[in-house]
Amino acid sequence: MAKVTRDDVARLAGTSTAVVSYVINNGPRPVAAGTRERVLNAIKELGYRPDRVAQAMASQRTDLIGLIVPDARQPFFAEMAHAVEQAAAERGKMVLVGNSDYADEREVHYLRAFLGMRVSGLILISQGPSEHAATEIDAWDARVVLLHRRPDAIDDVAVVLDDIGGAQRITAHLLGHGHAYVACLGGVDSTPESGDPVTDHVTGWRRAMAEAGLSTEGRLFKAPYNRYDAYKVALELLAGPDRPPAIMCATDDQAIGVLRAARELRIDVPGELAVAGFDDVKEAGLTDPPLTTVGSDREAMARAAVDLAIGDSENGGAPSDRLRQFPSTLRIRRSCGCPA
Repeated sequence: MAKVTRDDVARLAGTSTAVVSYVINNGPRPVAAGTRERVLNAIKELGYRPDRVAQAMASQRTDLIGLIVPDARQPFFAEMAHAVEQAAAERGKMVLVGNSDYADEREVHYLRAFLGMRVSGLILISQGPSEHAATEIDAWDARVVLLHRRPDAIDDVAVVLDDIGGAQRITAHLLGHGHAYVACLGGVDSTPESGDPVTDHVTGWRRAMAEAGLSTEGRLFKAPYNRYDAYKVALELLAGPDRPPAIMCATDDQAIGVLRAARELRIDVPGELAVAGFDDVKEAGLTDPPLTTVGSDREAMARAAVDLAIGDSENGGAPSDRLRQFPSTLRIRRSCGCPA
């Protein structure tokens, strides 16, 4: 049986192959509703299937978007990946996801693999300030958009959140409940000193404490980003003689670990300990008590990242045009001491 071609569809629909292409690719030129319906009916009747490989070879681009995340098991990155996938689907694109596992060599591996597939664009939630990643990006003619964090080593278009401002506001909110001070659960030894959201959260905490005339000395505690290891850190911290009256956590996962530790030690939250997180993952509203945190419009950030990854408008701009920062929003729940 002969393979159905685009020419066959055009003949049956009574139009040109160019118009068939516009319908299949949803552009770049508009097609009248009646003509579009004839083309779609012809495609259905003939059972035509576009040759995506041939299209990619001709255009040097596929209909794929690459997305690299540090760890899709963490709720924040899982929710961000889902938002990117939804935004890409709205634009007729599919998403390939790779997990760097916070390892430089795995990040470079996925960069090389995805860019070698000639993806339409690549969205990178980088695991750290990697010179190797920057070199790999420069070696390919591809659109790369940084999402969530902007490492110093990589100067590409970025979509980020006002992390410092959000952390500063949530810390000030905790202090507004009358606590003597607020401790901070920050990152780990390998957390970069700049360009990283967790570092920015610690910076925002420091600023709020300074504005209140309070010292941060001995009140910043290192903890992994996930709830399981943060729980272990919190057990030791909360069982010690200098238990803080309030804790601002750099991630919601850390805060969930703190809440579990407090429950195990029979510490009342928020009566004896106020807790706040950052990220507003969906589980934050289901903890006991519900977690006060800092949120963002993840869907809007994902749409912006996808548009930048597949478009041309921002890529050639000046540095000031290459950073899109979204505002952060407080999500006030009961873990801070506010009523339900």
